[in-house]
Amino acid sequence: MISRKQLKDVTRIVIKLGTGVITNSDKHPDLPRMVHLASQVNELRRMGKEVVIVSSGAVAAGRHVLGFKSKPTELADLQACAAVGQCSLMSIYQKLFSIYQINIAQVLLTHDDLEDHDRYLNVRSTLQSLIQNQIVPIINENDTVSVEELKFGDNDRLSALVASLLPADLLILLTTIDGLMQDFGQPTQKLIPNVEKIDDTIRVLASGTRSDTAVGGMKTKIMAAEISTRSCIPMLIADGRKRDILPQLIQGEEIGTLFQPDDDFLPGRKRWIAFCHYPKGSLIVDQGAHEAIVQRGKSLLFPGVRAVHGDFSEGDVVSIKDERNREFARGMVEISSTKLKLNEPPAEEVIHRNNLVLL
Repeated sequence: MISRKQLKDVTRIVIKLGTGVITNSDKHPDLPRMVHLASQVNELRRMGKEVVIVSSGAVAAGRHVLGFKSKPTELADLQACAAVGQCSLMSIYQKLFSIYQINIAQVLLTHDDLEDHDRYLNVRSTLQSLIQNQIVPIINENDTVSVEELKFGDNDRLSALVASLLPADLLILLTTIDGLMQDFGQPTQKLIPNVEKIDDTIRVLASGTRSDTAVGGMKTKIMAAEISTRSCIPMLIADGRKRDILPQLIQGEEIGTLFQPDDDFLPGRKRWIAFCHYPKGSLIVDQGAHEAIVQRGKSLLFPGVRAVHGDFSEGDVVSIKDERNREFARGMVEISSTKLKLNEPPAEEVIHRNNLVLL
């Protein structure tokens, strides 16, 4: 378990800026607040920190240029807003960071960039090179081509994936609330300052967003926390509108919600298998296979497979579920769904333990 005071020792920080943090009440870019955020990043760098930014706000920045009074609902309109707004957003960031002689770089990613292992490694190499050259990467989902981001608001998830692939020492999600709340929206509402383990009692506290500009909510932040903490990276949620929030967090102030990192280190390849894929299918396994995988760290063998769902090829990542249909692991299959369904696999081993990750 990490203490607040230990946050002073982190070096590499991924900071996610939510749309509500960088836009004003008229849903335009909030220049005074963005100036202050840039100054805070400069302060972190003066403290010897490496900073990577994942920024939302492209759709909000672009919709006014295109004349939309509210957030459009058609995918093509959303993507047009993103294309226009991303240019505007990066222009603002470049002007603001130049005040502090900080060079920035735009990095636009799609899910495919992280799902393909060679491209995943290339993204990591590129980001590490930018960091080593004292450049602040500003990352966003490539909204002009990425359907999932615009539908589900995955910049929370994207920031966690970026933190995991680097890897980072700390992930900070800046939003418009103080952190994870008990009884959110009620008179009894109170901040939960520390989360040691993400379980169902924590997940039920999450709810969708009520914002016109945001596309996520606390639910996506809890999902990001699961990726981050499983990657042994602590994560903070805090109100990005508060003055000097970033230096205060790094100095160990008791603000926001701190999610504790998992003690069980997950190697880079297994992080990639666990988090960077949408499973192509699923395998239902019997109790014996479940125990062998969970308790003894064994591979998944064909006799333990009770049902095969979906169509997948050798090398695809699939979900592994128990007989109650609860996912407990993911892995890269060595046998296609076609051969498994025919009950004529070319080998007994379906997923080798080196390509299998407990969730």
